[in-house]
Amino acid sequence: MGRVAELAGVSVRTLHHYDAIGLVRPSARTAAGYRAYAADDVQRLRQVLAYRRLGFGLREVAALVDDASTDVVAHLRQLRGLLLERRDRADAMVAAIDSELAARAQGWTVTPQEQLQMLGAQLYDAIGGAYTATRRADPRIAAQILNALGDAQTVLNVGAGTGSYEPADRDVIAVEPSTVMRGQRPAGAAPCVAAAAEHLPFEDQSFDVAMAVSTVHHWEDPMAGLCEMRRVARRIVVLTFDTDEPGWQERFWLTRDYLPEFADVLAGFPSLATMADATGARAEQVPVPWDCADGLFEAYWRRPSAYLTDHVRRAMSVWTKVGPEAEQRAVQNLSDDLDSGLWTERNRNLTNLQTADLGLRLLVS
Repeated sequence: MGRVAELAGVSVRTLHHYDAIGLVRPSARTAAGYRAYAADDVQRLRQVLAYRRLGFGLREVAALVDDASTDVVAHLRQLRGLLLERRDRADAMVAAIDSELAARAQGWTVTPQEQLQMLGAQLYDAIGGAYTATRRADPRIAAQILNALGDAQTVLNVGAGTGSYEPADRDVIAVEPSTVMRGQRPAGAAPCVAAAAEHLPFEDQSFDVAMAVSTVHHWEDPMAGLCEMRRVARRIVVLTFDTDEPGWQERFWLTRDYLPEFADVLAGFPSLATMADATGARAEQVPVPWDCADGLFEAYWRRPSAYLTDHVRRAMSVWTKVGPEAEQRAVQNLSDDLDSGLWTERNRNLTNLQTADLGLRLLVS
């Protein structure tokens, strides 16, 4: 244990604590009968220490390293993405500080807006670092998207992020404006162009299909982006959200009981009917499985305690948009209701459901 502590740069006391709480337990034995770390134990310890040094709490680290769907390679990709995000944010802040120092040296006034740019307020750059920890393609949603793509051979993925739902058997080009998100795309992923949906750098009808998955609500001008998709492709496949139904925010207990600010997040978002009419698309319901592998906002509708975990929330843009005060209130109230049993009492009808209609829709033309 002393040798492992020395190599890892931690104290023996830390290793004893990890052993006591079941986070990393030495499973081998020396010839003298002392407990020792096997290769798998060291591998787990490396993951634990890496996540800890990125600021994750012990409970969050345990959830990450115990995720049965994430192997060693996936963990390395997650860690790489998190480190790239930290590096990019630091580089951006250094550049902003240098610009401000240069401006002040010239006697120029630095406006409040310019000062705030030092914080790097791009939404995806705020959530992108945690994205690969919880966001991956759910096979059932992926199957529905693949079916909608039909026999398309050339596909443009707009607002592609890390490329979770890109088909592996087609000729794909991705479009993603965020440096952080582009940096987390795995090796072998489709080539990715830095551009926004509203200004796609392609000729008319260049692709069989243009797809967009859970991204339209982030665009500055959703309708302009959708029209651009129709311009550059013969068909579109878009996973988006339906706000047409009266009282739509009541569909999901999280927005109904804990986060009414969600309605403000989508204020001004075009209706599903408007988007469908403008693109000549039909709308398909996309059920959310109770064990959805993609950690989108609605994914944990039958697993409420997940919303208490910081790294789960960090990969959901909603929490960034509503702000820390609303987030802290919602998390605290949910925690209280889970402890008291009130959440269970309110949501008994969910216990045996396998899927839920929470407003996700697939526009297909």
